[in-house]
Amino acid sequence: MFVFLVLGFAALGVDAQMPDASGRDPRPGRQEELPKQLKENLEKGRIEEEKKEYEAMIKRGEEAAKLSEELSKSFEQNQTLSVEDQKKLARLEKLVKKIRDDLGGEDDNEAEANRPSSLNTALKAVQENASNLLSALRKTTRLTISAIAIESSNTVLKLVKFIRFYKN
Repeated sequence: MFVFLVLGFAALGVDAQMPDASGRDPRPGRQEELPKQLKENLEKGRIEEEKKEYEAMIKRGEEAAKLSEELSKSFEQNQTLSVEDQKKLARLEKLVKKIRDDLGGEDDNEAEANRPSSLNTALKAVQENASNLLSALRKTTRLTISAIAIESSNTVLKLVKFIRFYKN
């Protein structure tokens, strides 16, 4: 009986929660404010995290543009996509999906009206759209969302899908 009584009191003490971003205690009836210095430090930390995420997104955009250029050059030289090129294509798709997700975009689910006529055309279009994506990302800030970047990422993803399933 004593054990249950101790466990009951312990459970009541475990109810403590951390304050939310506003510095207020999220539990009802408790409106204790955090000290001003602590709130400022939390805000600085949040801003620094947003900056790191933005810089990482720019780096992903740069890598995507570089991979698309490498794929296009490789196809021009070999007239086929090697196993290594297929890996680059998969990496490109992963990078662009991450960028689109970070921007808050979704698949537009529109049927592609003007499909590329050849693999070479598709690879050139991927290169152009990856370059447009990087340009749009560089024009944004960590506080903005670019519709052009989301549209470019969707176009790149459609083209990558076309290339992956392309049959002569």
